[in-house]
Parts: sequence; C-alpha cells; structure tokens
Amino acid sequence: MSLRQKLLLLFSFIVTAAVAAVAWTVLVRIRNVFDEQDQEKTTLLVNQFQREFQHRSADVASAVDRMADSEHVRSMALELVQSSDAAPYLTEAQSLAAEAQLDFLEIIGPDGNIVSSAQWPARFGYPESAVQTSASIPSQSFIKREDLPDGVTALGIFSVRSIHGTPTVRIIGGKRLDQQFLADLPAPASVETYLYTSADAPADTSPLFDPKRLLGIHGEVVNASRYQPLIKAASRSGQPSSSVVYLTDHREDSVSATVLPLKSESGQVMAVLVVAASRRQMVEAQQHIRTIAYGIAAIGILVTIAFSMWIAARVSRPIEELAQAAEEVAQGNWDARVDVRGGLRSRDEVARLARSFNHMTAELTAQRERLIQSERVAAWRELARRLAHELKNPLFPLQLTVENLVRARQLPEEEFDEVFRESTQTLGMEIANLKTIIGRFSDFSRMPKPQLERIDAADAVKRVAALYFPSKGIASQDNKVAANTRNIDCSIDLDASPLPIEADPELLHRALSNLALNAMDAMPEGGKLTISARSLGDRIEIRVADTGEGLTPEECERLFTPYYTTKEHGTGLGLAIVQSVVADHAGTIAVESRPDGGAAFVLLFPRSGAGDQAENANG
Repeated sequence: MSLRQKLLLLFSFIVTAAVAAVAWTVLVRIRNVFDEQDQEKTTLLVNQFQREFQHRSADVASAVDRMADSEHVRSMALELVQSSDAAPYLTEAQSLAAEAQLDFLEIIGPDGNIVSSAQWPARFGYPESAVQTSASIPSQSFIKREDLPDGVTALGIFSVRSIHGTPTVRIIGGKRLDQQFLADLPAPASVETYLYTSADAPADTSPLFDPKRLLGIHGEVVNASRYQPLIKAASRSGQPSSSVVYLTDHREDSVSATVLPLKSESGQVMAVLVVAASRRQMVEAQQHIRTIAYGIAAIGILVTIAFSMWIAARVSRPIEELAQAAEEVAQGNWDARVDVRGGLRSRDEVARLARSFNHMTAELTAQRERLIQSERVAAWRELARRLAHELKNPLFPLQLTVENLVRARQLPEEEFDEVFRESTQTLGMEIANLKTIIGRFSDFSRMPKPQLERIDAADAVKRVAALYFPSKGIASQDNKVAANTRNIDCSIDLDASPLPIEADPELLHRALSNLALNAMDAMPEGGKLTISARSLGDRIEIRVADTGEGLTPEECERLFTPYYTTKEHGTGLGLAIVQSVVADHAGTIAVESRPDGGAAFVLLFPRSGAGDQAENANG
C-alpha cells in the first residue's frame, strides 16, 4: 500500500470517526431528552389519572352517602325491614341512579339479596357478593367488575353504604371506568391512554390476551397485541412498569409505554392502564441527524480525497520518487537522481531531503570510482604478488639446472650426457609447472561466458564420477553405485526422476571436478566420497561430501575468498572459480562441516521449466 493510499485511508477514517462520534453523541442526547420528556408526560398523566380516579371515587362516595341519608331512602329501608316485601321497589334503583347521576346502583335487602338494580333490573333476588356480611362492606370506594344484561362486563368505581336506622339495608352505587373516563384526562397530543380489562377473570389470571379488551378514547386499539407482554407482566407483578413497544417494523411507529395496574379491594388486578407516548418525533429527529451526519461524512471524505491528492502532489509523490531512486541505487544504479523541481518547493523539508539524496548518490558515485580504482590496484598488486610467489618456486630449480649445465660443459662427454639428460628432464617438469600456474591464473582472470543449454544434473554427476572412478561411467538402474579408487570409496545417489537445469556442460563439469578433487585431497588416508543430486521443488540440489577432517568455522567463512587456501601447494583459486561458475548459472553454493568430521559442498540451481509451471498454475 502506497503512502498516498495510507494517507487517504487515515484521513477518511479520522473524518468518519469524528462525524460518527459527534452524531452518536447528539443521537444519545436527543434520545435522553425525549425519554425525559416522555417520562415527565407519563408521570403527569398518571398523576392526573390518580387525581381523577380519587375525584370520581369521592363523587361516588358522596352521592351514595347523600342517598343513604335521604328521608325517602330511609323510609324505604324501614318498610323493607318491617314487611320484607321488595315488590314495590323493583324499579326504585333506576330513578335513584338517574337522580344521583350514577351508572350503577343496587339496593340490597336485609337478607343480602338485590331488591332493585338500575343496570340490570332482572337481577332482583340475586345475592350481591360485595355486601354478603357486614364485615365485608368496604369502607372506601373500590374497583369492581359488573355484569350487564348484554353479556359484557363493565368496570366501575363503587361505594357501599348502610342506610341510617336500618344497617341491614345497603346501597351500592358506582360510575363506569371506561372510554369516557379516559377522554376526561387532559393527555398531551403525542400521548395516548388505553384501558385493558378481562372478560370473566382478573387480568393476571386470564389464560388468553384479548386485543379487543384494550380500548382507547376512540375504541379498539390498532396493533393491540404488541402491548401484550407489558400488560401481562404488570398483571402478574401488580407493579407499574415501562418499556418501548414497536407497533410495526418501523422505528418511528414505536411508543414509550407505561402500564399501571388497577387493583380491587382484595388486591386483585382488575384492569391495566396503558400510557403510550409516541417516539415518532424522536426517531425522525434521529434519522434527520443521521442523514446530516452521512452527508457531512460524504463531504468530508470528498474533501479528504482532494486533500490527499494535494498531499500526494506535495509530499507523497516526491517521497515515492525518492523511494524509487533508492531502489535503483540498491540495484546498482548509483547515477539515480531525484528532480528537486516539479511539486517541491525549494525550501521545504522534502526538497532538502531530495537535495541531500542527490548529494549522497553523487558522493557514492565518486567514492565508488575511487574504490574501484583502489580495488583494481589492490587486485593487480595481489595478483602480481601471488604470481611472483608462485613463479619463484619453479624458477629457482630452473636456475640451478642451467648453472649445472654450464658447469657440466667442462666434464667429459659421457658425464655431460648424463647431466644433460637429468637437467632437461628437470627443465621440462618445471616448465610444465609454470604452464599450470599461468593457466590457473589465466582461467581466473577471464572466465568464459556460459553457453546455457538444458541438461540433466544426473548426467553431469555421472560424468565427473566416470572421470575419477571409471567404474562409475554407467550407473545401475537404481542410480546408486559404488567404486573404490586410492582407498576412496565413491558413492552416487541420484533421484530416479529427471533433474533438468539450464547449464554450460563444460563449465559445470569443471566446477564439479574441482570439488571432487578437493574432497579426494581432504582424504589422504582414504575415506568415502558421496556425490548426490535430488529435486527440491523448483530447485535442484547437487551435493559433494567427504569424510575427511572437516573445516573450522573460520575456514568455512573464507573458503571462497580468492587466493585463500588450506593446502601446502595451491593457488587458492579453485573454489573461487567454482563459486563464479555457480553464480553465472543463477545458483548458490554453500559449505557444511559436520562435527564428527567431513565436509559437504551444496550447490542449488533453478529447475528448468519451474517458472513456466508456476505461471501455468497461476493461470
């Protein structure tokens, strides 16, 4: 990922995170404010309901008290006690209820049965459970469910009083607790009140939730079933509770609902008051703020892109040019330069960095030239020193031989011939030695360019083995054979599958031959020479191992340094030539020395066709 992309991502993340943090804070604050307002509205409405309930209770109690104290009712009660004839008073409750503006009114005789009922005249003679005994008469108003002739059940606020002078005759009167009662509550515009009652059982024990029993000011409530969990919870616990109710799948159709259970004198939950405050304004405000936040974030990202492009022109592009120039220097192009002009100002930090880079590469180029000259001089000096040292050894015997020939010229002919034969033999040997030394230095000074062709690494190994161990010329079928030469046991271990590499057969043969000779020289008392070749994925490994004395860590580090040798007679160029050949074949060479003795030279070459196989696999 480039610096420009990183800057773009960083700035985009910062802008998005900042906008998201501000939007989230505002949304949370708005929600808290609306929740507080809804709670205040709900609290006010609940308090208003309680006040209205107490007011209705007081009205009912006052009306029943006035009725119980009236002379007409007292006379009626006295006649009921004296004659026990309720027939003349079957319709009395209707006229009394109309006069007192009560929805429910029943006159209960001394035996606890209904004498007259305003809401259901046919119930005369039936017992009234609320006033069966004097001990069961509530002293205050209470909520009671009342059966009506049409088969429905109504909920009302009731009050019971005994008629003065005749305590066994009682009057129970009440007013409905219904939609009209809810309509009288001064609810805010965004708050609705509902009342839930069950048909025949208390709300907390009703087996099924009947959505039709949840009524509002305008009748049945839409999506009433969504309130079921909250109403059921309040019915079971008998305690007020609050929750968010989602009326549809849209958040704007949700409400903050608070339920208040309404209990009878015995503590049973007879009904549940639901106060629902709409959350539409809050949700719409949140959505509006969220839309604004998205817009600001989009604008911020666009500004970020423009800013990053400006940054790219001012900073990232020059830095990329610097990085590219640094890569060119790393690859060997020390003449790489960075243009200080263009998007760079002459006095900013990037421009100074570019000028410093150009100055550095110029200094590096100058130092490289000086270093190359110094290395050339040092190399020629070292070459001259090594050549002089190597030539000095054979020149001294040559000089002595010539001097002997000069002195032998004075000897008799027979003796001179003998000295002459010995001297010419010595001269030939030393001249051959000189040719060998000069040839090695010549080979090192001018290594030929390899003529690459596709060969099998196994064939190159067999050729080397056949040169020094004739019995190895033809390998067995399993590619594992052994031979013994000069007390040296030679073993070849080759993979059965082909080992193709791109190599110059002659140069590779020369390198492997050099390694084989070094291994044999390391085992003057005999030992085992192992030459193996195997496949390692996209590489081919050739290993030449011996069981000699091994090498020290210092020798392993300096072994491929030109002119370094551990032999008494040697130029120190053999392994340097091998390393040069391996490098020309895009391979690597390393040496391993085992603690128990012996050393191994490991050559790795690219497998011929491995690049094509990888390309085909990717394709």
